[in-house]
Amino acid sequence: MRKSQFALWAFLVFAVLAAGAAVLNVSRGHTANAPASSQIYRHLDLFGDVLERVRTDYVEEPEDSKLIESAINGMLSALDPHSAYLSPKHFQDMQVQTRGEFGGLGIEVTMENGVVKVVAPIEDTPAAKAGMMTGDLITHLDDEQIFGLTLQEAVEKMRGPVNTPIVLTIVRKDEEEPLEIKIVRDVIRINPVKSRAEGEVAYVRITTFNEKTHANLKTAVKKLQREMGSKLAGYVIDLRNNPGGLLDQAIAVSDAFLDKGAIVLTRGRNLEETQRSNARDGDITKGKKIAVLINGGSASASEIVAGALQDHGRGTVIGTRSFGKGSVQTIIPLGSNGAIRLTTARYYTPSGRSIQAKGIDPGIKLEQELPDELRKKTLKPRGEANLRGHLKSKDGDEETGSSSYVPAEPEKDTQLQFALKFVMGTATAADAKKMAEAAALRDKAEVEELEKKAEADADKKTKAEAN
Repeated sequence: MRKSQFALWAFLVFAVLAAGAAVLNVSRGHTANAPASSQIYRHLDLFGDVLERVRTDYVEEPEDSKLIESAINGMLSALDPHSAYLSPKHFQDMQVQTRGEFGGLGIEVTMENGVVKVVAPIEDTPAAKAGMMTGDLITHLDDEQIFGLTLQEAVEKMRGPVNTPIVLTIVRKDEEEPLEIKIVRDVIRINPVKSRAEGEVAYVRITTFNEKTHANLKTAVKKLQREMGSKLAGYVIDLRNNPGGLLDQAIAVSDAFLDKGAIVLTRGRNLEETQRSNARDGDITKGKKIAVLINGGSASASEIVAGALQDHGRGTVIGTRSFGKGSVQTIIPLGSNGAIRLTTARYYTPSGRSIQAKGIDPGIKLEQELPDELRKKTLKPRGEANLRGHLKSKDGDEETGSSSYVPAEPEKDTQLQFALKFVMGTATAADAKKMAEAAALRDKAEVEELEKKAEADADKKTKAEAN
């Protein structure tokens, strides 16, 4: 019996490895670098031995499917931080995210002290129509307590088939008793593009790259052009804290601002897998001045857009160094068993720059001013180079990321206010340099003040101990 079970599991794992080998094209002939078949079989034998030992001797009987799923995910996650196995559920969630629409309520939420806090209801959605308000605390869903759930678990419970009801119990400021609000789920469409007029400048913020990003960008730009007319001086394209998304959407967004030339180059394991995406004629801004905002939270697809506009001189990149994710992941479906997300290529900007573990350096570097409570903390910037097991830079030259803080109030947003003035022609790179120097002096003065305070406290303590 054990032999037959071993044979079954060994066959399953071998099938997974064989599929991976086919994807990666490692079996394109007998080369000196390819591992011998006998070595693969020896490794499979080893895996089978370990698997059988775990199944028979572990202190509690393990779940076979969980063992295999964990083994597959371990194999993929050991490659780099972005390769992974997607269970059927996670694969479905990812598809919902990239589509940009789902059955739900229409509220942006976060977790606070074990309950779900409403950041904002989305305009013209069931939640907004039902009277949900910013700051509402959701404690129960259909009389089931939220406390103990993760944010993702709570969100999944709020999502569901269209036209199905759910009752939310909420605690609202200035209300003595909890409120119960019944909401009927509907199709929620997430708009990845937010826009508004800032004086004579069109401000366009792209939050993610899903299937609707390019279409919504064109709609937003047309609307602003119609509303602002001849007074429109230029555009600020805000890519800060945009984690990326679909490669084809990043290419389409870049193309929207370019008339010709390369947008991005992708290079796989083999030379023949190199691909080049080119811009087509037609700039939706009609050549108007563009400033592009990036920071340490700008990654992947947003770096493709920033790099393309920067290399072609079409837009001036303002802010701080981006995240540095210069790799492309391909989603490979596995039928009813989910999918694998596999890193299959590196991408390069039109001039041939790889930003893997380096990021995009802005043409005008400008740090965002932090509030006092954050300035006193030691905040380590995160970037691709900080991730364990990240794909190494080809030349070995790597850089860490930068701050990703963006204030909620536009008037306190140093980077945005500078970009608006830059587009209007009332601020220059020299002004940004002066601002950076002033901030450095201010930070130095604060550090010196803190050091003096620490020394004074230490002296007081020493005197107290001596007495």
